[in-house]
Amino acid sequence: MKTTIQNEFLTVTVDTHGAEAISVKNQLGEELIWQADPSIWDRHSPVLFPWTGRLANGELVHEGKHYKGKQHGFIRDLEHTLVENTGTSAQFVFRSNQETKDTLFPFDFEFISVFTLDGHTLHHEIRVKNCGSEKMRFGIGFHPGFNLPFDEKHKTEDYELRFECEESPVILDCLPHGLLSGKSFYQWKNAQSIQLTDTLFDNDSFCLAGLRSKSISLCEKDSGRSITCDISEYPYTLLWSARTKPMRFVCIEPWQSLPAAETDTSEWNEHAAAACIGPDECYSVALNTTFNR
Repeated sequence: MKTTIQNEFLTVTVDTHGAEAISVKNQLGEELIWQADPSIWDRHSPVLFPWTGRLANGELVHEGKHYKGKQHGFIRDLEHTLVENTGTSAQFVFRSNQETKDTLFPFDFEFISVFTLDGHTLHHEIRVKNCGSEKMRFGIGFHPGFNLPFDEKHKTEDYELRFECEESPVILDCLPHGLLSGKSFYQWKNAQSIQLTDTLFDNDSFCLAGLRSKSISLCEKDSGRSITCDISEYPYTLLWSARTKPMRFVCIEPWQSLPAAETDTSEWNEHAAAACIGPDECYSVALNTTFNR
């Protein structure tokens, strides 16, 4: 089921499947996020939970039981329930059940998604509650894709990713199978922007660590139009696009946790998680995206 919220600047449609925003349009009716072309990338802006990236050996092990785990977790692939739509805000909930505990993730939890419009900004808040009797570890991240170019008059080279201040981000190296190698390197030094080109992501994504900036913006250089993601709550930000010529979209992905390392085991309690919450404890995080176009 799909539901829509809107104000004078933005109209946002969210699907109960994954509680995923599948459309963000400005007041001119222009679509601002990627429309999930299955031949290129069949998502729009999924949330990654209860892990980001890949698991060691493609599985997690808890108390001796093995659970197969796909890339980026499973919350994006499940049906959520629409709890409320006030016109400018919509709330969704997913509650674990016996099937999820038996086959996906051995914990009781509640996962709440709240989308709220405030001027040109879309606030997407996630709240996770541990409904079980043991500690629960998990990772979480956002994965929105933004359409490029903004109009037919522009091309890829007319855009850049702009930091709030000069940055020399550490790039955490990921192997072809998606696990961290344990190596790191500099791709950019003392840079306030990253020029977009159609070959930038030929070797896949960049995982940036050590950023001081509180935001990253996708900017159209000649007009000043932009889309800005607030990354202040996140220790890692990934940049990615599919290998298309020309580039069709770019993802700015704030993550609070990382994929497993090549040397990791599959034991869940040894996985580097974003959070560990006890019974009845809650954890919340938000992605705030401002569309200045």
